[in-house]
Amino acid sequence: MLQEESDLSLVIAQIVQKLKGSSLYAQLERQAWASLQRPEIKLESLKEDIKEYFKISGWEKKLQNAVYSELSVFPSPSHPAAPPEHLKEPLVYMRKAQGSWEKRILKSLNSMCTELSIPLARKRPVGEQKELLNKWNEMGTDEPDLSLFRPVYAPKDFLEVLINLRNPNYENGDSLSFRTHLGLIQVPLKVKDIPELKEFFVELGLTTGQLGIDDSTQVPPELFENEHVRIGQKVLAEQDSAAAQQYIRQGSPTALRAELWALILNISSQPEDILYYEQLKTNVIQHDLLVDSLIYKDVKLTASNDDYYFVFEDYLYQVLLCFSRDTSVLGHFAYNSASPPKSYIRGKLGLEEYAVFYPPNGVIPFHGFSMYVAPLCFLYHEPSKLYQIFREMYVRFFFRLHSISSHPSGIVSLCLLFETLLQTYLPQLFYHLREIGAQPLRISFKWMVRAFSGYLATDQLLLLWDRILGYNSLEILAEKCLSFPVTGCTLPLSGEIKRPGS
Repeated sequence: MLQEESDLSLVIAQIVQKLKGSSLYAQLERQAWASLQRPEIKLESLKEDIKEYFKISGWEKKLQNAVYSELSVFPSPSHPAAPPEHLKEPLVYMRKAQGSWEKRILKSLNSMCTELSIPLARKRPVGEQKELLNKWNEMGTDEPDLSLFRPVYAPKDFLEVLINLRNPNYENGDSLSFRTHLGLIQVPLKVKDIPELKEFFVELGLTTGQLGIDDSTQVPPELFENEHVRIGQKVLAEQDSAAAQQYIRQGSPTALRAELWALILNISSQPEDILYYEQLKTNVIQHDLLVDSLIYKDVKLTASNDDYYFVFEDYLYQVLLCFSRDTSVLGHFAYNSASPPKSYIRGKLGLEEYAVFYPPNGVIPFHGFSMYVAPLCFLYHEPSKLYQIFREMYVRFFFRLHSISSHPSGIVSLCLLFETLLQTYLPQLFYHLREIGAQPLRISFKWMVRAFSGYLATDQLLLLWDRILGYNSLEILAEKCLSFPVTGCTLPLSGEIKRPGS
């Protein structure tokens, strides 16, 4: 009991500290001072009167949403004596594997630098800055020569690392129960079984209405759709993040989705947010980074060749180039098993006082990275709002899909969950695929790493991402792999795989 109270106190203190550095704190402070001029605020009951004013004026709800947003990404409390790295990843062998993987990525990046004789970063000449500024909204028309650039890594390279991942404590052991797992992932992590998944995803049961199914043309709208839309409008009117997250578990109406996602992610386009985006844009204009070419290459190889997303090519460049400069993204490494890469000023190699994070956000893009942004372009058409939504989606969810960790929503656990469910509940299919040399995970891995972006039709993909936001979990991706036509459906999330050229 005392330990729980101590953990709670620690969480409260850290969230308060985080909020004190936010723009909301400054706004609340200004509102509190301004409220002192109001006649209903009495000196003898100052605290209660200001609280009541915040409640009536809607500021209390904004504060609640901010706290709820912080709790959604806050790492689980650990023992007070645990070292800081345990917050990032409690298992030593996972941390070592992630460290080795990062060294491989950096080696690939540095070798590309050396081969092409290109610096990691340089200041653009004035003429080049003016040219980029003039074509900022039509960068898709630019055709730079990217033939010599290659993605630092692709999902299949990452999969090989995960396949070779081992817990040294089990290497010479006799854990027969675990050895009966015949999939590619051979690490003993706890993943949910079907009863646990049914309990966790209870709103996805067949007795509960679902957008994407119960709003089809064969079902009269008055049976489900109309009432669901009415409730959604009420949730938006209340501006309650927790209620929006609960509501979206049954899917979001298309017309309300953009506002609901922004409410859940606690994103509101304040003037300071727009100014911050413009500052990032200025950094892009002034400095050229090697990762810029990797971003260009990735967009050209993926989104530009996609029937759904090629029209958003300009948006993708704008968002991803600004993202690479955003140092606020570094904050998520506090609970990410990965660590941001470092570079050193020329001639000062190894001297920490001359070290800088590279790229500034600490995230090296890989093949398919731009597909995390592409579906969001259907919802948000204002660049700064689109950018804020993507950044929040990334630091909450997407980073877990390309880092090695034991987290339940991490890619290792998702792979193990998929293989375990398939082997347990569809054994004939599992063994048939193994017999013909088609390991199921090699087929489904790229779907999970991209959160199905580029593989599901956009309307179905957004319904899937509704559930990711609603449950604050990526575990549904592993289940979605089982609902593709080849395996039959386990969850009431309809959708066909979008095949190339279809």
